[in-house]
Amino acid sequence: MTGPLEGVRVIDLTAALAGPYCTMILADLGADIIKVEPAGGEVTRRVGPYQPSADGNGQAPLGGYFQSINRGKRSIVLDLKTPEGHAELLELLRTADVLVENFGPGVVDRLDISYETVRPNNPRLIYASLTGFGAAWSGESPYMNWPAMDITIQAMAGALSITGTEDGKPVKIGPGVGDIFPGAMLTIGILSALHETERTGLGQQIDVSMFDAILSLCERIVYQYSFTGQVPHPIGNTHPILTPFDVLEVKDGWIAIAATTQLRWEALCRIMERPELIEDPRFRDEGARGRHRPEIRRLLDDWSREFTRSELGEKLGGKVPFGPVNDIRDIFDDPHAWAREMLVEIESPGSARKAIVAGQPIKFSRTPSKVGARAPLLNEHAEEIRAEAGARSPRGVR
Repeated sequence: MTGPLEGVRVIDLTAALAGPYCTMILADLGADIIKVEPAGGEVTRRVGPYQPSADGNGQAPLGGYFQSINRGKRSIVLDLKTPEGHAELLELLRTADVLVENFGPGVVDRLDISYETVRPNNPRLIYASLTGFGAAWSGESPYMNWPAMDITIQAMAGALSITGTEDGKPVKIGPGVGDIFPGAMLTIGILSALHETERTGLGQQIDVSMFDAILSLCERIVYQYSFTGQVPHPIGNTHPILTPFDVLEVKDGWIAIAATTQLRWEALCRIMERPELIEDPRFRDEGARGRHRPEIRRLLDDWSREFTRSELGEKLGGKVPFGPVNDIRDIFDDPHAWAREMLVEIESPGSARKAIVAGQPIKFSRTPSKVGARAPLLNEHAEEIRAEAGARSPRGVR
């Protein structure tokens, strides 16, 4: 691997989406991720979809879910419930910079792998935990022992309360943001701690609660309620303050538009060949337009339905914030996604064709990030990892 984190070793005890997404980012940035799995493999190994096998008589061993967020990692099987597996993990941790875990409440204590247990073996170790509602040391929560999933966190932390149609029915946000955003926040915490450890020589604990991360993502509802006393509710595709900011129907689908500043509103009026709207007192500034959102929506609907996505792309593209509502077929046909390496081919063992996964959006000029390799087969790297652990001195002693 190359990248700004080359030389950083991470012991990955995570499963499902939130934790593996965090360590996926670290892998793309060049860290050596050692994925420790139980004998049956991490749970998402059993989740499809799968590609057909090369001979057509079965399926390739790596599913899309697992490939997408475990690319670039190495796999070793350890039974942490046994003295042998526990001792082997501690040996690996002596050589590591970071441990990442997202076990359920109480599991690290039952396995005797808490921060207090492992810290004496490696004082430089950064111990990063992703929890549903937080660890006791970082702030007691009445929900600390509750299990957490994407949809329940979206519900409890406010995201569902402002996502949905104008009739008030909540709608889950499409991507698993209840997992992915906390995972990304944990990555930021790890990078910050690595920087601090270089200065002090000491590791520390990190705790990111899924609830806390999603409430942070929903920051506007906090200040809206605090400032006005009003409870924000779902308002469809528009914005509670700015307009026009919406999704419009066209002849062959949908587009999104956000001409919210004065200059962009004026540009939109001219493109619509309605310059008189610029001087209309109902629409004279941002505040007035916000108060007359329904009238603006009717004007835009009447106009947009006369055109196709492509025609409006010619009129609006590069002039006001505009985008067609793309499905994944459109994105696969979009030169941007390929030029920016946001669609990346990786090997798919046992299949006649490669897998395609989402790329890494963080770009570097000198130490490039990259999707370096496919996801590992179960226990694929056990022999080399054990050999390295025996030959490698603890971090800070090399």
